[in-house]
Amino acid sequence: MTSDSRITSDRVSDTHEFKFTLADFRQICRLIYERAGIRLSDTKTSMVYSRLSRRLRALGLASFAEYLQLLEQGNEAEWTIFVGSLTTHLTSFYRESHHFPIMVEHVAARARGGKALLWSCATSTGEEPYTMAIAVAEHFESFHPPVRILATDVDTGVLEMASEGVYPFDRVRDLPEKTVKKYFLKGSGEHTGFVRIRPELQQMIRFQQLNLLSPVWPMKEQYDAIFCRNVMIYFDRPTQQKVLNKCLRHLKPDGLFFTGHSENLNYAADLFQSCGNTVYRPRVTEAQSVRGTQCFRECSA
Repeated sequence: MTSDSRITSDRVSDTHEFKFTLADFRQICRLIYERAGIRLSDTKTSMVYSRLSRRLRALGLASFAEYLQLLEQGNEAEWTIFVGSLTTHLTSFYRESHHFPIMVEHVAARARGGKALLWSCATSTGEEPYTMAIAVAEHFESFHPPVRILATDVDTGVLEMASEGVYPFDRVRDLPEKTVKKYFLKGSGEHTGFVRIRPELQQMIRFQQLNLLSPVWPMKEQYDAIFCRNVMIYFDRPTQQKVLNKCLRHLKPDGLFFTGHSENLNYAADLFQSCGNTVYRPRVTEAQSVRGTQCFRECSA
């Protein structure tokens, strides 16, 4: 039996450096679900062992049971690392690029006379919110467009990397040369081979830790657009519904909600209606539509 097959015995594998039992795996599944809403299948045993065994080595622990005891004792610093270890941080600049022209057109129509508010709710290492910033800077031809971006993630480790805005040059290799020259600074000396986001772009973005499963979110604002891409795929349906309901409360009635290419919100048709390829709007009820029509007639009388 390989460690990626379904578990059929108490011992996941006899070849591992650390003892890793079915009970250990089940406890890890329960903890990551309770903490971050991520549901792990039995096919993830190898991934779980590989990522968490690094923590056992770093902490000098002899077994997964010891590590789990450390978590259960309430070590918040280790909880943060635990969640980060089991979270996928695959991202890139201009990932799912068709979203950004739609976002820019939407923002441009709403930024007149005030600031448009955008939210990247699974920021990872920062490529998504920085792409949002580049897109609006390009449209307004300014490093100071009337836009503010909130960038959140459950993992404080990747948030720290995002806020620094430093990347290996390979991360921007596929971007147009003029974009790299305009919006990135080239490293030298010990930073040779790296680029850094221009500080003017960084000033558009506020980075903040947020667990989408927290009962209370600290933000009070409503946003013109929310990027919640490749997030729902890690949650089960009840968790998805809870998160989507809370996101809806933070989205303006005419706002846009962006999801990942492998996600659709058909199951949440009472909340969102599709208006493009993985782009959604809050659903307008018949009663709201009637009220809006009545208001328009009264105002135009």
